[in-house]
Amino acid sequence: MQSSTRFLTILVLLLAGVLGRAAENYAERIAPLIEPAKLATLGDRGANPRIQKCVYWIEMARRDGNNITNLVAAAVDLANYTNRLAAQLTRESLLRNHRIATGYQCLDADGMSEMRQGKSPTIKRGTYKGDQLSVDHIVPRSVIPELDNIIANLELMPMRANAKKKAGVGSRQVQKAEELHRAGLLSMTGVQKVRAAAK
Repeated sequence: MQSSTRFLTILVLLLAGVLGRAAENYAERIAPLIEPAKLATLGDRGANPRIQKCVYWIEMARRDGNNITNLVAAAVDLANYTNRLAAQLTRESLLRNHRIATGYQCLDADGMSEMRQGKSPTIKRGTYKGDQLSVDHIVPRSVIPELDNIIANLELMPMRANAKKKAGVGSRQVQKAEELHRAGLLSMTGVQKVRAAAK
C-alpha cells in the first residue's frame, strides 16, 4: 500500500513538472513577440502578425491543458513590461484576442496554420463568415502613429468590419487613449489629438 501511494505521489510530481515546463515553454514563445523593446524597432503594422502568432501559441497552450490566464501573465512578465498598468493592458489584449478568434471559430486546423505564420485566418461563424480575421488598431494609427505597434491597442476584427470602421474616433477610442496614457504608452499630446479627433 505504501509503495503504491509513493508511486502515485512520484507520478503526480513528474506530471506537474512536465506541465510546468510546457507552460513555461509557451510563455517563452510569446514573450519575444510582445517585448516592448522589440516592438519599438518594427516598421508600419509590424506587430500585426505577432498578434496572430500569439493567439496561436495561447490556443496551443490551452489545448495542452494550461491555464491561459496564468500563461499570458508569465509571458508578459518575461517580456519585461515595467509599468504595472501596461502589463495589465497587454495581458487583457492577448486574452481578448484569443476569445475573439475562438468566437469566430477561427481556431480550426486551417486557421491555426495561418495564425502560426502570422496570417489572418478565415472566419467560420456569424455574419462575417468567409471573411478574414485581421488586426485592427483600436486608436487608429492614422490619428496616433505612435500606437501602431502597441499590443494593448491591437484587436482582431473581421476585415470588412475594419474597412467600414476606417479611422473613426469615438468614446471607446478616447477612453483607450486615456488608459494607454496612464500606462505610460501614450503621451498627453497624443491623448489630446484623440480627443480633438472625436469632436
